[in-house]
Amino acid sequence: MSSQEVVGSEDNTVLGVEMLMNQLLEQQLTGCQTVLITTSTESPIPSILELSQLWQRPETVVVVVGGRTGVKDVLLHHSLRNTVRALYLAVPDLSMNTLDHHIKTRFREIIAHDGVSKGVLIYQRCLYCKDGEADVRPTHTRNLVSAIQHSGNVLYEDVQELMGHRLRVVAVSYFPYIDYERHHQVAGTTVTLRDSLDARLIVTFAAKLNFTYVIREEPKRSWGLLKDGVFSGMMGQLQREEADFCTESAPTSERLRVLHYARGYPSDVMTVTSLKPSLLPQHLSFIRPFAGDLWLALFMSVAVWAVILWMLQRAWQRFGGGRGVSFTTAFLYGWGVLLDQPLFSTSVSISGQVLVGWWLVFCLVITTGFRSSLIAHLTVQGTSHPIDTLQDVLEQESWNWGTEAKLYKGAVIEYFTKHEDSSVKQILQRMELLDSEKALQKVMAGSYTLIVFKNYIDVIIASRYTDTRGNTPFYISNKGFSVLANLGWGFRRGAPFYRRFNQMLMQMEAAGITAYWTKDVITKRVKENREGISMDAQGGSAVTSKDEKKEVVLGLEHLQGAFYLLLLGSGLAFLTLLGENLAHSRLKH
Repeated sequence: MSSQEVVGSEDNTVLGVEMLMNQLLEQQLTGCQTVLITTSTESPIPSILELSQLWQRPETVVVVVGGRTGVKDVLLHHSLRNTVRALYLAVPDLSMNTLDHHIKTRFREIIAHDGVSKGVLIYQRCLYCKDGEADVRPTHTRNLVSAIQHSGNVLYEDVQELMGHRLRVVAVSYFPYIDYERHHQVAGTTVTLRDSLDARLIVTFAAKLNFTYVIREEPKRSWGLLKDGVFSGMMGQLQREEADFCTESAPTSERLRVLHYARGYPSDVMTVTSLKPSLLPQHLSFIRPFAGDLWLALFMSVAVWAVILWMLQRAWQRFGGGRGVSFTTAFLYGWGVLLDQPLFSTSVSISGQVLVGWWLVFCLVITTGFRSSLIAHLTVQGTSHPIDTLQDVLEQESWNWGTEAKLYKGAVIEYFTKHEDSSVKQILQRMELLDSEKALQKVMAGSYTLIVFKNYIDVIIASRYTDTRGNTPFYISNKGFSVLANLGWGFRRGAPFYRRFNQMLMQMEAAGITAYWTKDVITKRVKENREGISMDAQGGSAVTSKDEKKEVVLGLEHLQGAFYLLLLGSGLAFLTLLGENLAHSRLKH
């Protein structure tokens, strides 16, 4: 036996009952796989089992040596409720009063030279053999040594099926992972599962592992928060062993201290849902080909170039006796070349001609880039920048945001309250808690964003706010952020079936079944919700945008910016004329 023994043969250290209990309580024997407990009148077995906390280590093999009375009291003791492998060796002539002082001597008397014991009866605890409940069954009456040597299947068998055992399950609704119909309106009522990912997993596992189950809704519909070492919600029920396992939940460092966790599937990311980016005004199409800093640099380049040309011609006039050029003429020439309408050549010196030549090359590159970009902006109307991150939400002016109240619990609260990022802290300060339907109505009104899990909101929008062509007024961000490490099931500490459930969940995820089922239940639920509902009639559809047409004929709305520019120029010319007349009239006087 590769396991460590407590109170064993001659080669093993003999530990007294008190030392055994102390070491178990201090968890110094965490690597111990086999515990041998003997009984005496001073330390009755039930009290030993109660103090040993073996219920937290269901995989530990427990071998009890005692008299032939009280076998069921020992093997069915509450402290062994999770123990998978437990044997009782009933020795008829064993003196319980002297066992603790003369263990080695008494064992030599029990095991004869020929290896035949004096009528040792071996009883085994079976977890679920009595209609799904624990029971005690006798094994063979045989040699003490051979019984242990040939009972490998008994000592190392694992929970492969639960023989009809009834498991208590606690749940909180969160589609597509878990959904149900309540039987009554009272808190903590039993429920009937609806088609969802966890529902399919539970039905599959029940058929495979042969168990039944009763599912109750958590009274406050809460996953659970830690306060003074005690959890509320589903985690609290597992901590108090009021339930055997819970459906969809997320692991945290605090939760893992009081329960077992089995990873089932990747976590759902949180996204921000806002109105689709709005169309930009067409009258500004002619300035969108260039960014603001490029326009500024271009205007400054014209002015600087005109100054340089004017200074070169002045120098040529002064030192070479040539003809000079006024600054206004130089500026208009540079502006005309940029607009592809140059005036006559203004330069007669070689230096000025070189400067003009390079300016022509510069204008060729600039005008080519502008024309190609202008065509694209005239035919395809641009849109505003989409809101993809929490920082984008904070950058909006006069903006509000909220989240789904029934999902803002447990680990989600811990994420927002404990996160050190400044953006998350600012989001938390003004976070509103409301129903998703009301939040989407606020989003429709504008200047509002809903922060919620992607799969959850996808179902609502696809069911109620998307028309038959797939158009919707909402935009769900492409950049989600992870709030939870992963999702799975929580189990009460010491649950003997935890390892088997954990193994099956990992196999289902590795095979891609959980991912396939997640998409399938979402598709079916959306189809179910949309049956008999005309989305266009309810105003849930979005009007097809003009930019979705295959062919675009330019109209007044596309080139209205040019007319506005002409009007602006005419107005400036008129004001200039008034200024000239006013100045001329003053000079006359």
